[in-house]
Amino acid sequence: MSKTVDQQLRADRTLLDLLADKWTILVLGVLCDNEKRSRFNAIKRQIPGISQKSLTQCLRRLERSGLVERRVIAAAPLGVEYGFTPLGDTLEAPVAALFSWTASHATSVRAVQRSSNDAPRTAAAA
Repeated sequence: MSKTVDQQLRADRTLLDLLADKWTILVLGVLCDNEKRSRFNAIKRQIPGISQKSLTQCLRRLERSGLVERRVIAAAPLGVEYGFTPLGDTLEAPVAALFSWTASHATSVRAVQRSSNDAPRTAAAA
């Protein structure tokens, strides 16, 4: 491989790591479900278990990558709203497809996980 290709692969890996982050897909899903815009606290309420710090870090990474934009709302009630940029808007279909796949297959995956957890381990598998 050439040096240029190696650099491109590393750059793409960084983007994949961003999208596959623990909270990112859930944040993107909230934006998709709310007409591509949502206030910070509304996002936080819709993602159980996310801390304010984790949500802030996730949104900053998405903003730095050009996928979401931050808008300060000066009217009452004061707040901050996040929404897709035109580039981020292109994520709606892949995010929707991933959530759809998850909804269709979650029961099957959980069943396999349960049976795998219940199966006795052999000495070679341990």
